[in-house]
Amino acid sequence: MPKGRNQKIKLLYIMQFLLDNTDEENGVTLSEISSHLHSLDIDAERKTLYDDIETLRTFGLDIEKRKVRSDTVTYHILSRQFEIAELKLLIDAVQSSKFISEKKSKELIDKLSSTLSRFDAKKLQRQVYVSNRVKSMNESIYYSVDRIHEAISSNSKISFFYFEWNSEKERVFRHNGKRYTVSPHALTWEDENYYMIAYEEGKIKHFRVDKMYKIEISDIQRDGKEVFKDFDMAIYSNKTFGMYGGREESVTLKCKNTLAGVVIDRFGINTPFRKADDNHFEVTVKVHISPVFLSWAIGFGKDIKIVSPESVKEELVTLLNATKNQYENY
Repeated sequence: MPKGRNQKIKLLYIMQFLLDNTDEENGVTLSEISSHLHSLDIDAERKTLYDDIETLRTFGLDIEKRKVRSDTVTYHILSRQFEIAELKLLIDAVQSSKFISEKKSKELIDKLSSTLSRFDAKKLQRQVYVSNRVKSMNESIYYSVDRIHEAISSNSKISFFYFEWNSEKERVFRHNGKRYTVSPHALTWEDENYYMIAYEEGKIKHFRVDKMYKIEISDIQRDGKEVFKDFDMAIYSNKTFGMYGGREESVTLKCKNTLAGVVIDRFGINTPFRKADDNHFEVTVKVHISPVFLSWAIGFGKDIKIVSPESVKEELVTLLNATKNQYENY
């Protein structure tokens, strides 16, 4: 490539070299910058490098000049778009997300790490643990999410096949193998999975995105705008245990005082507590009655009791008896 053409992008090469090779602890000298540019067939006089670095400062790059010895000056990039602590949070989220495949997890972590110097990137890589985690096998989930967002933005319905796994690890399509056609309104990350919240035949429903197959955007406009006008995703999530649907009920729970934190984590800090006795408090919350909710309550043994309604108490006893019967002849 002719030198003149390379000269036009010299500033970009200098910026990238500084971003890759410097941070708070590590710096580079003008000689090192110059050597790097020469390797790219770019002329770099000392005076012009001073001007280039000043231009990058004016552009907004946080470059610090340090005199480390009487004859040595180094240049360092201090602040960046992301701090290391912020990247650790993002990488932890990527690592722990089941809906992100192992391959895509590693790709995303590499991209996040590339915003740091090569020294800090190595520190991050040492803390990355992706292999052997339970991860999604559906690599197309990223395109599915993008397609759902596009449909929401364009106010369009979508259609798709929806499947579950059988004991032979084969996909079995629901709805007799026919396409679902729904109105998507929101996406949420719940219980380590991605869900689409949609409107279908007068009801709010949710679908796991990694189980949606061959999503197509329709020309038909969405339904359910009025239903979702005041929709609160946080409230919906609190009601829905494990994203299992069911009829909605107001349930009163009697809880041991030591479970105050558990109840707040599940239903929110604004959930009203009523003193039941010196050792217990009561809460009344709206939940979707499902085996997952009942199992959640059972899991705390005597520390949580369903006080009302009677119908929910009966369902819990039925579930307990059915579970007990499985082990009668054990």
